[in-house]
Amino acid sequence: MDRTSPKPATSQATSQATSPAKPATAAAAKGTSSTSSAGYRRAAAPAPKKNSGPHWLKRLLARMPPLLPSACALCGAEGREILCAPCHKRFYTRQHRRCIQCAMPMPVTGKELRCGACLKDRPAFDATIVATDYFAPSDQLALALKFGGDLRLAPLLARLIHDASRRNPVPGSDVALPMPSLLAPVPLGRTRLQERGFNQALEIAKPLSQLMGLPLQPQLLERKKETEAQSALPVGARARNVRSAFALPFATMDQVRGLHVGIVDDVMTTGATLNEVAIVLKRHGARRVTNLVFARTLPV
Repeated sequence: MDRTSPKPATSQATSQATSPAKPATAAAAKGTSSTSSAGYRRAAAPAPKKNSGPHWLKRLLARMPPLLPSACALCGAEGREILCAPCHKRFYTRQHRRCIQCAMPMPVTGKELRCGACLKDRPAFDATIVATDYFAPSDQLALALKFGGDLRLAPLLARLIHDASRRNPVPGSDVALPMPSLLAPVPLGRTRLQERGFNQALEIAKPLSQLMGLPLQPQLLERKKETEAQSALPVGARARNVRSAFALPFATMDQVRGLHVGIVDDVMTTGATLNEVAIVLKRHGARRVTNLVFARTLPV
């Protein structure tokens, strides 16, 4: 009988030794650290970067359509509008007689179109349109936008300014203020813009330009130097604080000649900032300057 020689018992061991390494575990596939069969340590996959800017979420929410129920910014009543109809009627439909130049309230029986201060020391700007006076509760809207970062309020303030621009500045008369041919915001300094994350004047000017059907030039003006906050200074120091603070960039120097420029801001107190802006615009040939402001601070 033929005897067959026994097969070597090493074939199974050889196949195991030469087989490829097992694939990485699921944990490694997900980016966690693991050690391969060869002894090398796999580095964790880098986590996706998140937008860590301090203002990105506020800007995102401000641009979302008002699909969810909201509340009135003044009284808190639930509804779809950020300003309810009763609050709008109570605070923003009454018309006061104002100085056509600085928008300071004036006596109803007077015949002058300008207040005594503007007659005595005429500002560089030609007219001012305001939606309301700066007192409760309207001041809370300006504060919530400027310091609270609630950008949802900017279109509301723009709408109220637009409504004011369509009213007669002198009730019961035929006086009509000409409207500007372009709009520009009061610029912020670089440091304050970085701290706040936005320019409240520009946020108001964007929807206002659409409502008025006027072109907007966001970079028409620039702030040459950082200045202290006007609200922190006494009245007498505010004009000095903003003196020579504004300029027209080289690219826009010839864009205002012969034009009527509208300057947008949130609050007007003494008018020193707006006056300095008007001086610069008139120096470069602007024919007329009109301020479009949400709130006017009353004298103490």
